[in-house]
Formats: sequence, C-alpha cells, structure tokens
Amino acid sequence: MALNLSQKQEVVAELAEVAANAHSLVAVEYLGTTVSQMTAMRKKARETGVYLRVVKNTLAARAVEGTSYECSKDSLVGPLLYAFSTEEPGAAGRLIKEFAKDNSKLVPKVVVVEGQLYPASHVDVLASLPTLDQALSMLARVLSEPAAMFARAVKAVGDKQGGGEEAPAEAEAETA
Repeated sequence: MALNLSQKQEVVAELAEVAANAHSLVAVEYLGTTVSQMTAMRKKARETGVYLRVVKNTLAARAVEGTSYECSKDSLVGPLLYAFSTEEPGAAGRLIKEFAKDNSKLVPKVVVVEGQLYPASHVDVLASLPTLDQALSMLARVLSEPAAMFARAVKAVGDKQGGGEEAPAEAEAETA
C-alpha cells in the first residue's frame, strides 16, 4: 500500500523522534521471514524496549538526518527491518541474535551504537552487553568489595592475635 505525502511525513517524524532518543540501531534483512516469526519478534520487542519497524530506506535515511545514526545512511540498502534500542543499548542486538538462531534468513546488515557504525558481525558484541540490572549489580559488587576486603583483613588480624578467643575469658575475669 502506497503512502501519501502526509503519511510519509508522519513516518519520518516518528522514526526521527525514536532515533533521537535511541541508544543503538540494528538494521536487518528480513526476506523469507514468516508472518508468525515477525509477530513473535514484534511482541518480544515491545517487552524488551525495542522499537521495531519496516520502513522504506529513503524514509529511514531522511529520519536519521541530524541524529547520531546519520552515519548509516549509505548502508541502508535492500529490504530492512529497523530495530532501535530505546531503553538499553544491547536490547536490539539480543533480540536480533535470539531470533536469528531460528531463522537463517534474518541477516544483520548495519549496527550503529552512539554514532559509530560497526560491521554486521558486531551484533554479537552488542548482544553481549549487560542489561541495566546486570550492570547495576556489577557496580554494587565493585563498590562493596573494598569494604568486604577491609572486614576480612580486620578479622584476620584479630584471629592472628588471638583476639577472638581472649575476649570471653577477659569478660569472665572482670565480672568475678
């Protein structure tokens, strides 16, 4: 179904707004993907904070002008499915990698992260980025480790000096 000029402008405006706020972009060739596979992928995309859209490349090129994804304009060739990560950078990569396992016709073509264009093979690297919860737990572990090391050192010094064994004996002597 052909779009009229106002519909094209709406599509470009919507895509430009998403591109301006997104963390990463993965463009994937999708020929041969069944409707049920696309429906499952769209459902999973909504759950994981990925904006998924099939758009004409000329409209996509206009939409990414002035954003950090402008570097991908020359690479937008062929029938492409655009996956923008809106919540965390690795979400689109994980989604595409997960669905590419079952569908060999889903082939990554473009990967852009924060204005840097990467080869299609970079989807694996993007997919391996930690989620927000994982990153926060890693940060908490790094921040709590010095305090834990200090506590272990104090305990080791106390054990070495026999501080743990003498304290109950001294307490009994003082009460008597």
